Amino acid sequence: MPSTNYLIDLKAGLIVDVEASAVNKIAEVEATKIMINRVEEKFSIKPRRLVGDTNYGVAAMLGWLVDEKEIVPHVPVWDKSEHHDGTFSRTDFIFDVENNQYVCPAGKHLRPPRQDHAKTPLRYRASVYDCQICELKPKCCPNMVARKIDRSPQEPARDIARAIGKTEAYRVSRRERKKVEMLFAHLKRILKLGQLRLRGPSGAHDEFLLAATAQNLRRMAQKLFMPKRELELAMS
Repeated sequence: MPSTNYLIDLKAGLIVDVEASAVNKIAEVEATKIMINRVEEKFSIKPRRLVGDTNYGVAAMLGWLVDEKEIVPHVPVWDKSEHHDGTFSRTDFIFDVENNQYVCPAGKHLRPPRQDHAKTPLRYRASVYDCQICELKPKCCPNMVARKIDRSPQEPARDIARAIGKTEAYRVSRRERKKVEMLFAHLKRILKLGQLRLRGPSGAHDEFLLAATAQNLRRMAQKLFMPKRELELAMS
């Protein structure tokens, strides 16, 4: 069954756009890009921030959000550089922007290759001599001759997302994400959209669009119409 992707206005709790996709990270990220672009083209509106799970924290997506769309990413960074074996992770190294180099916990430098590879991660390497005589080598690169760190071209955008992840605004966004989870729970449990009736990607999109419309109507009814008891009290 295809995946349902919603673009939701968190403040109003309404679904702004919907897109069907395959059930995998790459397809769901592309579906989000499609929805953001479509809403901007049709209605001239663009999210100020994007709240999502780790699927949207990949380097390419963060680069697209920050550099191309100027949308603030309130998503956890998908990071495989963290070490869980007691050795230093990339976050233990300081990046010196001015000199384009990493500084290790011992104060030594990791420098990039001379060639400029704009579209591929740059590999920063420490001096073999520095590593061999370093007292911190067992905690840094016990199985390597010298320490190396790969830096993505989108690393500045990833750094922005990491910094946002430490803010109170990010914690608020995490709580607001419950509205998204409630909509998907309603989609499966109440609307019973566990199995599609129409075939193909177009059929899936149509069913998801109808379901989103029903959910929006329900939400607007809750907002616009007062409960009977409250109406009686207001009239008395």
